[in-house]
Amino acid sequence: MSLNFSSFVVFAEMRTGSNFLESNLNAFSGITCHGEAFNPHFIGYPNTSEILGVDQETRDNDPRILLEAIKTQSDGLGGFRYFHDHDPRVVDLLIDDTSCAKIILTRNPVESYVSWKIAQATGQWKLTDMKAHKSGHAVFDEGEFASHIEDLQKFQLMLLRRLQTQGQTAFYIAYEDLQSVEVMNGLACYLGVDDRLEALDKSLKKQNPEPVAAKVSNFDEMQAALSRFDQFDLTRTPNFEPRRGPVVPSYVAAAKAPLLYLPLRSGPEPQILDWLAALDNNERGDLPSKMNQKQLRQWKRKHPGHRSFTVLRHPVDRAHDAFCRHIVTTGKGSYSQLRATLIKRYKLPLPDGEPDSSYDEAEHRVAFKAFLTFIKGNLNGQTAIRVDQAWCTQAQAIQGFGEFALPDRIIRESDLETELQGLAHSAGLSTPPALPPRRPQKPFELGAIYDDEIEKLAADAYQRDYMMFGFDRWR
Repeated sequence: MSLNFSSFVVFAEMRTGSNFLESNLNAFSGITCHGEAFNPHFIGYPNTSEILGVDQETRDNDPRILLEAIKTQSDGLGGFRYFHDHDPRVVDLLIDDTSCAKIILTRNPVESYVSWKIAQATGQWKLTDMKAHKSGHAVFDEGEFASHIEDLQKFQLMLLRRLQTQGQTAFYIAYEDLQSVEVMNGLACYLGVDDRLEALDKSLKKQNPEPVAAKVSNFDEMQAALSRFDQFDLTRTPNFEPRRGPVVPSYVAAAKAPLLYLPLRSGPEPQILDWLAALDNNERGDLPSKMNQKQLRQWKRKHPGHRSFTVLRHPVDRAHDAFCRHIVTTGKGSYSQLRATLIKRYKLPLPDGEPDSSYDEAEHRVAFKAFLTFIKGNLNGQTAIRVDQAWCTQAQAIQGFGEFALPDRIIRESDLETELQGLAHSAGLSTPPALPPRRPQKPFELGAIYDDEIEKLAADAYQRDYMMFGFDRWR
């Protein structure tokens, strides 16, 4: 069934069979594939100077000119091959164009890597006659392969995600499918072309048909290296937490000094705001905050040499701060509706109203453990309650900052005083103030209730933060 495509792109990589696929696409009446149209080193093919009257300089100045030419001037349905290291300006234009058919060609990355290494060694990138075959062996390099596979996976995941969010689909072809005339004819059907092939174009030959073991000179070393790769990502810490935005309005700048604080909620925010205010002998209310992205850009332009920072707090301490500040209390800062829901639906053992003097450390410990159990389920997407910034993972919050601007420094609370002094000096401040003391947690300090079970519950809930930032036991 035709989807009314006006062009196509083959997303592939070197040594995945893309030349063979192109030769068979060009065997269809009504399809023209223009090679690697956006290879930064040449246009189309190594020995050509233009495609459809568009030369390389024109393409490099504005890739849309060549895209439009391929769409409107090709003989039939026009397209090209695109690799992950081709002109990056083209990717958004292709994905956003729903009239451009997407074909995704894949191959076992070990096989494609070995083929690439042999081609490098022999200088032979295509083969049309076995008499011209040049033999050679690949030398496996673990670091090079790791980089190679990381680049490929990153690009493939980006394609998958972008097509999903656009509501588009692609025609997937594996390297092994290239020998099937039925699959090729199915591709023509997907593209809306009526012509069908009776046989494949066999002008290009498989260059190295031997088993991988016969093509790699250090095969035993390669096997040992590949055993260290986690093919199924078994060691990954699962992350079901929703993505967070950059939350620019939460950023706070010093009144005059070129310092910008990106707060992680339930961290040492009160201390740092007091310190920022003391830098210029101001009050907290004088600190620039609640900026939008435009205003923040303006602030950065007016403060050359600016430094930005955020502060990590140990997950147990941070969860306890969120619990005390937003859940235990019923006063200012309380999430009163959420508190009631946690008590009713998640059996959080807290009094209905504000805790009085009868609420002791033992009750607080039990309630906090129940809250940590809730956080684990909440972060794993197992509750109907939002993941609040007060207890989201710090890894996810910092990743959200990166959508606009990553902090220059990520400081651990345990090193806060020393690091802030150094940060101030780097920003040209010779005599920064001392860090104000931390304000006590109410109704109880964490040290009064902390035990091994609390540590384990926190480590289970915040696996990602413990792994990403190397947190050990609290104190």
